[in-house]
Amino acid sequence: MTKTFLAALAALGVLTGPASAGALTTFASGYSPGTIVISQHLRKLFFVVEPGEAIAYPVAVPKRGKEWRGFARVDGKYVDPAWEAPASVKRDHPELTGVIPGGAPNNPMGVRAITLDRSEVAIHGTTRRMRASVGTAASYGCIRMYNEDVLDLYERVSVGAEVVMVP
Repeated sequence: MTKTFLAALAALGVLTGPASAGALTTFASGYSPGTIVISQHLRKLFFVVEPGEAIAYPVAVPKRGKEWRGFARVDGKYVDPAWEAPASVKRDHPELTGVIPGGAPNNPMGVRAITLDRSEVAIHGTTRRMRASVGTAASYGCIRMYNEDVLDLYERVSVGAEVVMVP
């Protein structure tokens, strides 16, 4: 993967159709079907369904200073996951203690979590209160989706799938 290719992707060079939640869009890339490509700049997650075609979802991406780039793999899939604030979040919000059970209305993981082989990073749903963050740079490293979109992606993605974060 060249820097030129990644720069072209981030600069919208791969998109020729409209991208809305769950909509198929033209996605001219060399990624294999089943790959997740996340564009920090576009604040979109693309699930490659076949060569030249992907499903696009709006997402919240990591905020300044918490960004990450490069490759990861899906290492788990969870229904109604429980949540405990990771160490990086606790440093900024020491009031967050304990575990929030799965299914609780204040659980920031939402209805599904797709964990990555990076420390404390997941693609997950969101709470009603945090829905407005989708489309912004708001997280501590996770990719936040609308619950209805993470439900769709959860059914499509496999453990072991490649995930790529580009600028």
